[in-house]
Amino acid sequence: MRAAATVHGLVLAAAALAAAAGEPTREELERWLEDDAELRALAVNEGELEFLPHPPSKPFHHQVNRIELRRASLEDCWVALSQCHYNLDRVPKAQVVYGRARTRRLRIDRFTGIGRAWVEGPTVQLEDIGHGAVLCVRAESRALRRDADGGWTLRNGPFMRRFLDGYYPMRVELDLRMPPGLLRLVSVDPPPQPGFRVDRAPGRIRYDAVFEGRLVTELRFRRAGGP
Repeated sequence: MRAAATVHGLVLAAAALAAAAGEPTREELERWLEDDAELRALAVNEGELEFLPHPPSKPFHHQVNRIELRRASLEDCWVALSQCHYNLDRVPKAQVVYGRARTRRLRIDRFTGIGRAWVEGPTVQLEDIGHGAVLCVRAESRALRRDADGGWTLRNGPFMRRFLDGYYPMRVELDLRMPPGLLRLVSVDPPPQPGFRVDRAPGRIRYDAVFEGRLVTELRFRRAGGP
């Protein structure tokens, strides 16, 4: 069993209900699902992205990412990331796995509703995840890419909430901050639409996505005042 979401090449893997190398039993799956009748009633999404203009009324996995892009980021492509996961699924064990080459200075800010949480290499290990659990971490991520045309792309994802072969509703927010007048946003992929809102302000870009399936976003920039 795996539930997963990624951001900037970071992978969140909600790990096995049973031992790490084993498959969960039917009884374990039923216990995992017993408090989530709405999840069981949903038609299983097999990975195709579908935005949800009207999100489920019951709380579900909500990920909030705050990114600080500095002037130095245009040279080294590293950005500061703070990330919180709300309403984590109730499982005995889970791990948040980050790309080793693209992550540094990983640390836990806080957690609630979780028996134990600790950093182990490029991962955050979790045990005894309860109802309404919250995990917040900080790291530096090599998220920015210099494009051949002289611009930059911030690529996020794929985000997903996966159980066995199905994908279930997830909400992802991103709040990007940078020095005003440094860059201008030239495109967003996928484009804004019902279920995916994008807001712009000087030195700040925010988006809020509610979806099923796999979501990858790309924010493309040019220097402010450039062609």
